[in-house]
Amino acid sequence: MTTPRLLRARAWPLLAAVLLLASVTACARPAQEPAATTAPATKPAQARAIFGGGCFWCMEPPFDELPGVISTTSGYTGGLTSNPTYEQVSAGGTGHVEVVQVVYDPSRVSYAQLLEVFWRNIDPVAVNRQFCDVGEHYRSAIFALDDEQMRLAQASKRAWEQSGRFDRPIATEVIKASPFYAAEDYHQDYYRKNPVRYKFYRFNCGRDQRLRDVWGPPAG
Repeated sequence: MTTPRLLRARAWPLLAAVLLLASVTACARPAQEPAATTAPATKPAQARAIFGGGCFWCMEPPFDELPGVISTTSGYTGGLTSNPTYEQVSAGGTGHVEVVQVVYDPSRVSYAQLLEVFWRNIDPVAVNRQFCDVGEHYRSAIFALDDEQMRLAQASKRAWEQSGRFDRPIATEVIKASPFYAAEDYHQDYYRKNPVRYKFYRFNCGRDQRLRDVWGPPAG
């Protein structure tokens, strides 16, 4: 009589053969590779731009009004002194320029649009000055933060040079950005904190009159 133990013993070779066959089949089956996926190209949530257009108080408002602009910060760049003060920059000799740093959402506003706002808020033919403010630290300039900004800024300047609008060469520089230093707190949002003084300064400086002479009446 065949005992259960004997039956189990006889079943082992058969079970082993089945397991071996399954193992070989599994090894021979090519692994299914995951489908290749390409992440969609997306623009960064924030980008920066730096422009020098004379008094930085006056360069904040036109950018703040532009949809897609997140913030503006008055400051200094283009010089050799680290962490310069307003007194140092305004005295001359540091090489810095009064500038505004614009933080913006590139999905809502393009760098080209920022350039358009910049040009129409400066006097491009003024040399080492803007309106009533005189000195190298008030010169107009575009500080490109990368190759694409440099390309767009140079193309924009070239287009205005070829437009025939100006009877003198454009003095605005297009240069590679250097470290940016935020100005003192009392300079930030000056036009909001001190609206009466700001308007008085802007009127006395003849800024709006000169902008009308250069660019015509403001749109709208």
